[in-house]
Amino acid sequence: MTSLPQPPVLELHGVTHSYRTGNRGRAVLKDISHAFRPGRMYAVIGFSGSGKTTLLSLASGLDSPSAGSVRFRGRDIAELGLGRYRNRHAATVFQSLNLLTYMTAIQNITSAMEITGVRRGDKNRRAAELLDLLGVDAADHNRRTLRLSGGQQQRVAIARALACEVDILFADEPTGSLDRETAGGIVAVFQRLAHDEGKCVVVVTHSREVAEASDEVLQLKRGRLSAR
Repeated sequence: MTSLPQPPVLELHGVTHSYRTGNRGRAVLKDISHAFRPGRMYAVIGFSGSGKTTLLSLASGLDSPSAGSVRFRGRDIAELGLGRYRNRHAATVFQSLNLLTYMTAIQNITSAMEITGVRRGDKNRRAAELLDLLGVDAADHNRRTLRLSGGQQQRVAIARALACEVDILFADEPTGSLDRETAGGIVAVFQRLAHDEGKCVVVVTHSREVAEASDEVLQLKRGRLSAR
């Protein structure tokens, strides 16, 4: 008996976004609609300047579309509240990572949990569990992130994004500055988060390896999003 697909956790409905230059508007995204389901990894590909990062910003609640809507479990995130959506349901691993390099790996993660009201001891335990899940050596948990390798820093950034038990994980070019072997390890982490942890993972990438490892590849071209 074939199991039915899970309902979408994230939906784009007629999403259009334009930027104004002087008196002119330039449409970067045009009437994009797509459903994203839990337990799947998606790769969004396209040429530089095609609007991939803009799409990620809208889907993650960092910006609002000029027209159309972004919905979390059927509800417009504008009605839910963009801050609430970002804090409780969706998180982003940025290309620059944005880690606090003077803090340890554990401290970077617990600092992201300040809004949760979780007790300090529980925060530390949760942070350690996430680092273990993502393959960060126990010896590195209390090292300053400045002293960690690029691959370990990437894992810490992913763990921090997951600290509040979000449903959706976005990542912007997460393997762009990593060597092939390290990048493969990060891709395996994303696959495990989707397939074993039930997260919806959306990765903006130029990497063929990331695309091939994804459950669905979406191409952004001339403002339109299509499945490949």
